[in-house]
Parts: sequence; C-alpha cells; structure tokens
Amino acid sequence: MRLTLLSLLTILSLSATSHAQVPVFKTTPEGSSINFYVKASVALVGKFDKWKASLKFPSSDVTSGVLDIRIDAATVNTGSGMKDKKLKSKDFFDVEESPAITFHSTKVVQTGPTSFDVMGDFSIRGVSKPETLKLTVSGKGTGNGVVKGIMAFDRKDYGMTSGIPFVKIADRVEVDVDLKVQQISGPRLVYKE
Repeated sequence: MRLTLLSLLTILSLSATSHAQVPVFKTTPEGSSINFYVKASVALVGKFDKWKASLKFPSSDVTSGVLDIRIDAATVNTGSGMKDKKLKSKDFFDVEESPAITFHSTKVVQTGPTSFDVMGDFSIRGVSKPETLKLTVSGKGTGNGVVKGIMAFDRKDYGMTSGIPFVKIADRVEVDVDLKVQQISGPRLVYKE
C-alpha cells in the first residue's frame, strides 16, 4: 500500500513538472484587434468588437503552437449601421444561423527569423475551409510581444455571393490579426535560427 501511494505521488509530481515545462501565454485584449478590408467602390473596412484568441504550446518549439480565434460575428463594426446590418444578414455572415467565425491552426511553419505561415481551418457561415494566416512576431525571446498577421480569402468560397446595394465590392477579403501576448509561465520559446 505504501509503495503504491509513493508510486502514485511520484507519477503525479512528474506529470505536474512536465506540464509546468511548457510555455503558457495569454492574449491581452487591450492593444489587440481583428480587422477586415474589402476593396470596394465605397470603403468597406471594419473590425469585430468581441472575440477571443488563445495561443497554446505543448512544447517550447515555437512551431508546436496552436492558435485559436473565435469571433462574435454580430459584433461587426464598420462605422455604418446600414453596412453592419447587411454584413450580419443571410447574404454575408448570417449571424442568426452562424454566430461565430473561427480559425483553428493545424500546422505552423517558421518562414523567417520572426515570420510564420499558420495553416488552419477557417469557418464562417457554417462553411469550413483550409486557409493560411501569415504572421510576424515582435518581442522574440522577451515573453511579451505582438503577433501580427494577415489572411486573405475569397468570400464566394464561403457562400457570400451577394453584393451591397449601390456598392461594388471585390471577392477578396483581407483579415488583419493584431494580438498582444504575454508569457505568464514556462520556458522561453525556441525559434529556428
């Protein structure tokens, strides 16, 4: 009995130690943003007021990271009530049926000292397709920094085939991700040099 209890305690302490050895980050909403841009005859630029992002690392290898972003589609904000209403409708985001826009990374490839291609599943309007978010990181090795990225997609691939009355809009949508991150525990990330 004593040996079993000692073995269990050893396993639990090793498990806690190994868990403590991974980098843990948090995203700070202040100073972070998710914006979008669509080329149009009348400017179509906006942001989302409510979203969550997490960046998790199962090891200190920077390419092991998993980025998850969840956007509340109903919080789209272009500065125009008319445009916002149209974007929330069934023609675009269809917020009644699909309230969330999500990105879940499946692979990270380091393309330069502080640049990455983050491949993942992007879902909007209930349609999910693979997309790539091209990121750059500032503050490398400090535990504090900014992750900036851009992802472009064709809106028609996601069923957004309608237009906006009196506004000619392009099919290409660019999403800008600007995340302020802070390491709260664990070892520093290891980058490829």
